[in-house]
Amino acid sequence: MLPSSRRPVRPFALVLLGLLAATVAACKGTSSAPAGPAVTADTWAVVNGKAITRQDVDKAYRRSRDAGQTASEEEAMIAKMGLLDDLITQEIMLEKATALKVDVPTTDLDTAEANAKKNIPDDVFQQQLTQRGLTGADMRESLRRQLLTDKLIAKEVTEKINITDQEIADYFNANKAQFNVPEEAYHLAQIVITPVPEQQVANGTGDDAQTPQAAMQKVQMLMQRLKEGASFRDLAAGYSEDPDSAQRGGDLGLVPISRLQQAPPQLKAAVLGKQPGTVNIATSNGAYTLVLVVSHELAGQRDLNTPGIKDQLRDSLKQRKEQLLRAAFITAARNDAKVEHYLARRLVDAKGVVAGGQPVTPAAAPAANASK
Repeated sequence: MLPSSRRPVRPFALVLLGLLAATVAACKGTSSAPAGPAVTADTWAVVNGKAITRQDVDKAYRRSRDAGQTASEEEAMIAKMGLLDDLITQEIMLEKATALKVDVPTTDLDTAEANAKKNIPDDVFQQQLTQRGLTGADMRESLRRQLLTDKLIAKEVTEKINITDQEIADYFNANKAQFNVPEEAYHLAQIVITPVPEQQVANGTGDDAQTPQAAMQKVQMLMQRLKEGASFRDLAAGYSEDPDSAQRGGDLGLVPISRLQQAPPQLKAAVLGKQPGTVNIATSNGAYTLVLVVSHELAGQRDLNTPGIKDQLRDSLKQRKEQLLRAAFITAARNDAKVEHYLARRLVDAKGVVAGGQPVTPAAAPAANASK
């Protein structure tokens, strides 16, 4: 992968949480005060009267973990606590979408389903579904829920952000040193695909090519998506197998010429002399790096009239504000919800002792003591 000048689950993982949320049962009575679900040892949380069970979380765990790794009871429980928290958040977001009348058109769902199947033979696609214990209907419903969540965030967060020219000018004036390029450089972004399993998959879809053939097919799919107008940033965040740059949409920032000269020949050839906006592929030992040349910068001080500076700052400030507002929106929604986290309570009572995938609670106190 390319050197960077700054550092600030498999297919179907994109829809995993949506699918698991679909299994959460809602039990409502007919009286004026709705009855909650019956709480059993397998009830790990209740969100606004809807139960999330041990089975829901176990299903998520089986599909997200590396089958080749063995985890202790404590390690597995830590992972499941994280998955349970994700399921709680998504259930709250889905209820919020319903309350705000956010819906997903059938055409959008059809497109998402087609993209999930793109470049995968039908028999292979069905085999992957079966291996994960899913059906086509399961996948479609999980896609619907994921799209609902995304659309809710777009409506309540992204569409409400406006970056003014004054904000851009204020940021530039306070950070002029960042816009002084000491030597010729290229602003680059990358998508990395390797032909082997990754220890850490940190992209948005959990997609990880594990064989040379899978890596080649993934490159072909990504290049086709780019030709169809897909955002390089979105594809990098969703599919790149480099955990660091994937979280930044593949962005590597400005890479000086002196650093590029130290890169492998294939990578230098994919960058030097290439026009901004072009994407080139560098290969090495079965691995691929899709390199986007964002811009070619000569040495010197930039100002707000330099082409691209305002747009770059507007995008950067909007992304920052969106991250902040998204976190605040989700936190506020969770604060408004009624969440009963039975698993956490039982783990505290059990002093962290776990056996058979459940907290081991102390023996009940004798009846005589309980009556005192």
